[in-house]
Amino acid sequence: MAPGRQLAFLWGGAALACAAAAPFARDLARGVPPCAFHAVTGLPCPTCGATRAVLALARLDPVAALAWNPLVTLAVLAFLAGGVVALARAFRGGGVTGGPPPRWAGAAAALALAANWAYVIAMER
Repeated sequence: MAPGRQLAFLWGGAALACAAAAPFARDLARGVPPCAFHAVTGLPCPTCGATRAVLALARLDPVAALAWNPLVTLAVLAFLAGGVVALARAFRGGGVTGGPPPRWAGAAAALALAANWAYVIAMER
């Protein structure tokens, strides 16, 4: 089996399972506890709005999802798209491979998280 092929099948299967669960998203969201960070500090956490963003994506409303939490929305869409690509590669006999992330990736991720958190705080509903 090609290196990374099992991972490609796993990623693709997980993405398909998430997409298949979309009709049940509202019921599944009822089990999500309230944000403890918000309850303690009064401020939204960096992922506040994530549940509502995912529910909007399940309704196929990406504009509303982006309004709730842009970073979570883009991460979910990237995960789903990557899963489809990975699954296609796995069925063609390939897989997903990669090495360590570039040196700048950590700083870029921290900057994206900080910018998203600033947006969530500014747009608090």
